Amino acid sequence: MNIYTIVILEQDGGSCVDLKSLAREHSASYMQNPKVEAVLLGGSVSRNWQDEYSDIELMVLWKESPTEEDRKRPIHLANGDIIDFYPYEEEEWSETYVAQGVKFEISNFLTSTIQKIIKEVTLEWETDLNKQCLVAFVHEGIPLGGEEVIQLLKEKVKVYPAELSKAMIRKNMDLGNRWSNREALLVREDWLMLYKVIVSTQEKIMGMLFGLNRLYVHHPAFKWQNLSLEKMPIVPENISSRMTSILMEHPTKGVRDLEVLMGQVYELIQTEYPEMDVMEVMEKTLFIRPKNVVDSI
Repeated sequence: MNIYTIVILEQDGGSCVDLKSLAREHSASYMQNPKVEAVLLGGSVSRNWQDEYSDIELMVLWKESPTEEDRKRPIHLANGDIIDFYPYEEEEWSETYVAQGVKFEISNFLTSTIQKIIKEVTLEWETDLNKQCLVAFVHEGIPLGGEEVIQLLKEKVKVYPAELSKAMIRKNMDLGNRWSNREALLVREDWLMLYKVIVSTQEKIMGMLFGLNRLYVHHPAFKWQNLSLEKMPIVPENISSRMTSILMEHPTKGVRDLEVLMGQVYELIQTEYPEMDVMEVMEKTLFIRPKNVVDSI
């Protein structure tokens, strides 16, 4: 693999290159192929969250399987340098390249594959984050070609299902056995394992909050966490700063703050969905594995 220096281009006045315009320019090369039905811009650029580190993420929808030449032609037309070029796996062809100083991440799918995944998420309440991210891509993405095809897909994901909301909450409510071992990890100063537990718990919180607020998860690792939380109306007070502090402050205080935060999240769930019994889960969350006690003889 070659190593490339990625340069952030600047326009007059020193501002970063217009990534949306650049994406539109490159999408035209894909739309020249009669096998392509649509091109969609996603990621941080589609949500206006982009910064100087952002790349351009494109979803290309195909009527039939693309050949290697089909995939490479737009890169050659852009005088791009290929970084990664993957074969078909998990229903996707993907490649990454650099052109005009900007990295492009291309996800190629058959249109029928995206239709199937949309059905699984919206009608069968599939909580798999990778599938949900594709639905989020469609929901939030900007059409760059094949607007009619994309609009039909967007109609299918426009309404976030209540049952998917509940499924996301149920999937993430139980924090697992390691959480009950947190006190022992603190005493032992097993920081590596403890921080794995803390991060896992924060991921569970994010999963519940996405479901509670009926938002499709747009990244499996909850990238852009703070901006995502800002979009959510149903969250504990000062959620972003508290999540940050839990990771930055002393572990003992971080764990105590996380316990309080979890309780508040459960209360929000109970308010939104009174029919969901969260009391058992709350009691399990508060449980701490006791010390061994040996009776003296």
